[in-house]
Amino acid sequence: MEAMKKVVNRSFQESIQAKQLCRERNQEALIRAASMIVDAFNNENKLMIFGNGGSAADAQHIAAEFVNRFMIERPPLPALALTTDTSILTSISNDYTFDDVFSKQVKALGVEGDVAWGMSTSGTSSNVLEALAVARDRGLRTIGMTGPGGARMAEVAQVLLTVDAGTTPRIQECHITMAHIICELVDYQLFQRISAR
Repeated sequence: MEAMKKVVNRSFQESIQAKQLCRERNQEALIRAASMIVDAFNNENKLMIFGNGGSAADAQHIAAEFVNRFMIERPPLPALALTTDTSILTSISNDYTFDDVFSKQVKALGVEGDVAWGMSTSGTSSNVLEALAVARDRGLRTIGMTGPGGARMAEVAQVLLTVDAGTTPRIQECHITMAHIICELVDYQLFQRISAR
């Protein structure tokens, strides 16, 4: 029992420390990312979100927060996760390579003024980097969300959100926190309301 309590306490402490560092490093970048998305929505553009594994689930989660609602009642907002269509994902992987699964969707669906938001805990996911590069070259605005090794992502993301944590779970916990903050900032900028607490 004591060993398990140590795991619980250590995990909470690591998560708290990672989030504190994350807040210090990313406060201004979070505001820039939210403003970029607001500009897209105001110009009838959309947001496309993508990543692998846990980041794929986060992409779907955050797209749902925009399309349905986050914390206030408001109209649906145009966001989609590029991680959900198994026929598209498997056909591209089968006929080309897995590196192309997001970039081909960006080419098919993205237009100038849209926002492409790529998530990669390592910052080195080839399919995420390729999609962000394609998005940038096609006139989309780009957001990158990564862990401590985000140098390659910095080359293709106009706004880079980084987490200085040593393990994937702590990075992912910070990513979903930052994504929720972006949702709230977007709602506030668009509707000048925040949730009642």
